[in-house]
Amino acid sequence: MYTAGISIFAVYLGIGILLFSIQRSFIYFPSEAVQHSFEEAEFDNKGTQIRTVLVNSGKKHAILYFGGNAESVASSAPEFQEQFPSHSVYLVNYRGYGGSEGKPDEVGLFSDALYIYDDLLTSYDSVSIIGRSLGSGVASYVASERSVDKLVLVTPFDSLQNVAQKRFPVYPMSLLCKDKYDSLGRAQDIHSDVLILAAENDEIIALSHTKNLVKSFVNENSNFIVIDKAQHNDISLYGPYYEAITHFLKAPEGE
Repeated sequence: MYTAGISIFAVYLGIGILLFSIQRSFIYFPSEAVQHSFEEAEFDNKGTQIRTVLVNSGKKHAILYFGGNAESVASSAPEFQEQFPSHSVYLVNYRGYGGSEGKPDEVGLFSDALYIYDDLLTSYDSVSIIGRSLGSGVASYVASERSVDKLVLVTPFDSLQNVAQKRFPVYPMSLLCKDKYDSLGRAQDIHSDVLILAAENDEIIALSHTKNLVKSFVNENSNFIVIDKAQHNDISLYGPYYEAITHFLKAPEGE
């Protein structure tokens, strides 16, 4: 009995060490650089070159887009070009993604996001942010640090730690998680107008995590929409998705 207990604990400990060691391989799925016909803009953050795909350049208002953990933002560019003709849109390739330098982690992604946002503010009348899935954690961080004009969060979670804890309930994720993406803890510092879009049948981020985040926002102008029948990866294929975002981010007439 004693020996069996030791064996079980050894297996438990071994799996815990493995989770701690390789957890970032569960979080980040870097996309390769792909050929495309769109303009690109590069940002040098302390020697790390971050590439973004730029559509509709030359507008007075900008949108900064942070995508999902396996998303090729160049593939999303045609939709953004069509849906946001009054905005210049910068789709960010995270460090390690799409030809950007470096390796992805929370500190690096946060630093890059803040740098790019601050740089864009010098060129545009306003900069709104869209963050999808993993990108919702990045977007929430920027909005908690800066007075963002408008913030859109798509299939967001309260914190990556909470998501991981639900999936691995026998492990103390507060100790094991290196990258926590704690949007819940930052919500009280976000005073932007916020639009939250969730997928009714999200199989990746449980709707309970999104609702937990929604309850924490202090701005009364927060809007929460659940897209019927949508799943995590196909939410943008449903009509109400872009209808809601374009209405929310609509630039002033003539601009």
